[in-house]
Amino acid sequence: MEKELKYRMYGLVPYNISPIQQGIQFGHGVVDYGMRYIESHEYQRWAKNDKTFIILNGGTTNDKFDMTSGLPFGTLNQHALTLHKHGVRIETFNEPDLGDQLTAVVFLVEERVWDKKKYPDLTDSVFDEDWTEGIKEKELNKILFLREFLSQFRLA
Repeated sequence: MEKELKYRMYGLVPYNISPIQQGIQFGHGVVDYGMRYIESHEYQRWAKNDKTFIILNGGTTNDKFDMTSGLPFGTLNQHALTLHKHGVRIETFNEPDLGDQLTAVVFLVEERVWDKKKYPDLTDSVFDEDWTEGIKEKELNKILFLREFLSQFRLA
């Protein structure tokens, strides 16, 4: 039987709210994520076993998240669109007390994205191709996308 992957719940929050508010907004997003994806294997695995949170500075927000509006978004809004376009399951939260601004984008990330010791970069001289064997091209592309995407952020 294949070993179960570990997961972390990542979240992007605005830079310009207090740290406690960043945590609260992230928490709202996590609750909504759980309500939407409660039946998914990944969410169940994370909620029962892993429970790790990673809260990142997502930059600015300047409009309610709406994938169809075409309005000029802040960076947090742009990041949500980028994740969605790359097939990452996200959940967003808009804070009513802040003019319904987008204040959290949350998503699960599996260990092949963040555990570089166990799953070294493909360009790494110690790269062991075994970890990519059996991974479908679409799934590997998503892993590689998330590695690159997450490299641009700092902890909130």
